[in-house]
Amino acid sequence: MNWNITAGRPVYVQLIEQLELALVAGEFPPGSRIPPVRELAADAGVNPNTMQRALQELEGRGLLQAQRTAGRTVTADDAALRALRRRRAKALAEEFLHQMQALGMEGSEIEALLRESAPPTQEKE
Repeated sequence: MNWNITAGRPVYVQLIEQLELALVAGEFPPGSRIPPVRELAADAGVNPNTMQRALQELEGRGLLQAQRTAGRTVTADDAALRALRRRRAKALAEEFLHQMQALGMEGSEIEALLRESAPPTQEKE
């Protein structure tokens, strides 16, 4: 996993966000085991206690499940993962719209920009 920890924001919050992104992107598929705390912490270059805090938060949100002898696994609840993906996408869309409005763009201009920037659609066979 490629970690990007920056100054100015709590590290555990950044870990939560990046782990959520990995979950919705399928880097850790539903039901799969995630690496142990110490391994993730070493990979991210953070204190294991900080990583533990982030993982516990994801457990509290129902995205991870801790099993005493098997470590942590990603929830097999597709609805929870779809809801997370939707929340993340909505937040990105809201930020994009806020930035476009700060540039003075109006709805029709934003729509045109999106149409111009969209990748070509693939026909399904």
